[in-house]
Amino acid sequence: MVPGHEIVGLVTKTGSNVMKFKVDDRVGVGVMVNSCKSCEYCHQDLENYCPQMIFTYNALNHDGTKTYGGYSNTIVVDQHFVVRIPDSMPSDGCAPLLCAGITVYSPMKYYGMTEPGKHLGIVGLGGLGHVAVKIGKAFGLKVTVISSSSRKEREALDRLGADSFLVSNDPAKMKAAFGTMDYIIDTVSAVHALAPYLSLLKTNGKLVTLGLPEKPLELPIFPLVLGRKLVGGSDVGGMKETQEMLDFCAKHNIAADVEVIQMDQINTAMERLAKSDVRYRFVIDVANSLSQSQL
Repeated sequence: MVPGHEIVGLVTKTGSNVMKFKVDDRVGVGVMVNSCKSCEYCHQDLENYCPQMIFTYNALNHDGTKTYGGYSNTIVVDQHFVVRIPDSMPSDGCAPLLCAGITVYSPMKYYGMTEPGKHLGIVGLGGLGHVAVKIGKAFGLKVTVISSSSRKEREALDRLGADSFLVSNDPAKMKAAFGTMDYIIDTVSAVHALAPYLSLLKTNGKLVTLGLPEKPLELPIFPLVLGRKLVGGSDVGGMKETQEMLDFCAKHNIAADVEVIQMDQINTAMERLAKSDVRYRFVIDVANSLSQSQL
């Protein structure tokens, strides 16, 4: 298996039918490289929900060959599943947007979390959460970061531009924030309680979960019924929306906060990742790693 699914690079060669791109264009590839192109979801530019969607790596393509990801020296992708990188965007800070960026942008658009002045809570300040703060502020939202740890408060407020910070295991502060938020995006993949976050929502509030816990979460129904609240989910986005997200981020000068590493640093990076010691994404410089290894 060759992994890697948030890929930015240069076009080195095009097929005879390729019209969207030319050699030396800077382009990106996200989590998928193919779909059936004929189902209702593909026709709605929702290829990410196609039953035959093919992941960028460790999947079987329509011809039976295995897909190899961005840790390869080259990758061949159908032009439909390639996006154009805006000129103003840095390649390293842009790469995580092809998964983390579209994962938070798509639910904001679909669930109507774009009205300036509304209050958005973001649970978890990691790879997804820190991009959600930036995009939320670009939409004109009031943004509160909700975290189990107070050590991220200054980072959220001073560096990322959040309006406020809420420690989820502080009963007094959670009680004070009761019924103050219009929307919440939950990025946490660990098993956790949803009830405390539902209490933060106003009537008609929306909680959208993006994390993937290993076990089912308990969903209390009384808060939903009594407050006409909604709990939903979302999974990345289609190709049209991914390009829209990149253009939006370029317009608002949004990029992921990253640490660039070489390929021989991957094991160390994985060890640090297990300790949550990264702000907020590692990006591997594959091209320079390969050129240095050949010296």
